[in-house]
Amino acid sequence: MSQNILTNKFTTEFQTAPFSKIATSDFLPAFKLGIENAKAEIDTIVNNTKAPTFENTIEALDFSGEQLDRISSIFFNLNAAETNEEIQKIAQEVSPMLSEFGNDITLNQELFQRVKTVYDNKAELQLTTEQETLLDKKYKSFSRNGANLPKDKKQELREIDKQLSKLKLQFGENVLAETNKFELLITKEEDLAGLPDGAKEAAKQLAESKQKKGWLITLDYPSYIPFMTYADNRELRKELSLAAGSKAFKNDALDNQDIVLKIATLRYKRANLLGYKTHAHFVLEERMAKTPEKVKNFLNELLEKAKPAAKIEYTNLENFAKDLDGIDTLQKWDSGYYSEKLKQKLFNLDDEQLKPYFKLENVIEGSFIIANKLFGLQFEEMDTIDKYHEDVLTYKVKDENGELVSIFYADFFPRKGKRNGAWMTSYKSQSIKNGINDRPHVSIVCNFTKPTKSKPSLLTFNEVTTLFHEFGHALHGMLANTTYPSLSGTNVFWDFVELPSQVLENWCYEKEALEIFAKHYETGEVIPMDLVEKIKESATFHEGMQTLRQISFGLLDMSWHAVDPSGIENVKAHEKQAFGDTQLYPDVAKNCMSTAFSHIFQGGYSSGYYSYKWAEVLDADAFEYFKEEGIFNKTVATKFKDNVLSQGGTENPMTLYKRFRGQEPKPEALLKRAGLIKK
Repeated sequence: MSQNILTNKFTTEFQTAPFSKIATSDFLPAFKLGIENAKAEIDTIVNNTKAPTFENTIEALDFSGEQLDRISSIFFNLNAAETNEEIQKIAQEVSPMLSEFGNDITLNQELFQRVKTVYDNKAELQLTTEQETLLDKKYKSFSRNGANLPKDKKQELREIDKQLSKLKLQFGENVLAETNKFELLITKEEDLAGLPDGAKEAAKQLAESKQKKGWLITLDYPSYIPFMTYADNRELRKELSLAAGSKAFKNDALDNQDIVLKIATLRYKRANLLGYKTHAHFVLEERMAKTPEKVKNFLNELLEKAKPAAKIEYTNLENFAKDLDGIDTLQKWDSGYYSEKLKQKLFNLDDEQLKPYFKLENVIEGSFIIANKLFGLQFEEMDTIDKYHEDVLTYKVKDENGELVSIFYADFFPRKGKRNGAWMTSYKSQSIKNGINDRPHVSIVCNFTKPTKSKPSLLTFNEVTTLFHEFGHALHGMLANTTYPSLSGTNVFWDFVELPSQVLENWCYEKEALEIFAKHYETGEVIPMDLVEKIKESATFHEGMQTLRQISFGLLDMSWHAVDPSGIENVKAHEKQAFGDTQLYPDVAKNCMSTAFSHIFQGGYSSGYYSYKWAEVLDADAFEYFKEEGIFNKTVATKFKDNVLSQGGTENPMTLYKRFRGQEPKPEALLKRAGLIKK
């Protein structure tokens, strides 16, 4: 019996990952064995002497590679949330191996022939809707990834995929290294003027933890955002802003410009090889939007609605900064600072007023209570589940009958080995095999303000909505109830995946929901209703500018992926042109977004960044239904659970949405909510 814990069946309760017993050195041999075993499973399918059937080919294929999937999910989740040089080195080695293995499957002619036989005879098979979807997905996974190519072109595809896997990893490693490298040590207390006491205390504590005297500000969001929002010292805000905006754009060893050009070019070549005009044409064929033209039209229509409002908001902000501090030209490092000051003036509201009501533990508990009211879920904290870091919280999730629904991990604070931002992920997917419904292990990872010596972790309102957003994704994973792993949970069209996350954010603005968890951390007093009203009133503050910003990211994504990028020589010049119609602030020569745009160059959002706005149309329309019937209406919640959350990718998302809502979504709901058209 092998001593490598990763290659044996986990004996932990609920088969959770035994993190404390895994040595980093276990991963490489585990990957090698996992690939070997998965190949053997594929060989069994290919060498089956019986005629290809749905069960012995399509179903068998979907359930193959389970061991490898488990090893991969543990490893790559650690690489994102708790990495080190050794893990990064292994990632560089195994990524091309996994890419090669993926190609071994999709370019296996005998396997494809079996899949094609089943696909060609599907009219005679009595398949369920889910089985039809799986068959279609499996066939396309071959046809869209080179199965019909001649031998020499298949080899070319393999080379491209190997290069891309390494480049994407290198891109992410450079961004993380740049984030960790920058430190702003402040030694004079007057340079902290304007900064809230909690942020000062956190900065002092961070400096002490690194044996430094003074106050330490970093590019981690809980450090960066308060400084950019409240610090009066404009020069220091500028220094911090330039550091954030120039990540991997310094013509040094951590520069990503060349990597960006290579990734864009290789994706284009790959798409061409497969018979598609551009990478975006390839990607969008399997999205609700379908074509780059439709995406651009969607973004430009929103731009048309948002730009007049954004221009007015920007002019008002400019005038405000000029009147207040004599600022002649508003710069990017002024944005958060003067926006917050103007918001305070207009609504008599600022995050510091709200934070005492948003103690992290209370917000977590509130999200659980809301999930219980809507979907009947119960969360029980468990200290017996192994974890990869002491900060991680672990829960057993049960339904109304006490049956296991999911295991849930939550990781909330920044640290050196963890990338910035917030995300949901999975350690084990849900599926039904041999009559057993195997439940998922789901995780959310965030970077929130840590507790200090004198205060617990108190969240900004933006952090509250972030927690609910990721928890919405988590519910999509937890409530999965499909037969096949590849259709389970968040395995849906990319422009549909943000619906469950974005719709849940709406509860953060509702009195009924806030009363559950927004309680003063010292007195236990429920958030005063005048503050709730101010939260609602200020919800559309600078919505035009925010919409413009999101549109600009979507257009930048399409500018890299919906064209032939071979003519792009200068990353910065290209980006400047892409931002042309959406630009309000003066361009900063030292800044470049593309070189740190991890969503599209490392994550899965290439040709898909528009989906945040696309899903907002869905979520505004969906929440309007809840508001019509009551935000805790059990009938509506059950319809949402049964038709959206539990169904994963078993059917076309618009079919699922219409079954829940009774109609296609109307963009008016979003425009009304954003205050861009009259209610």
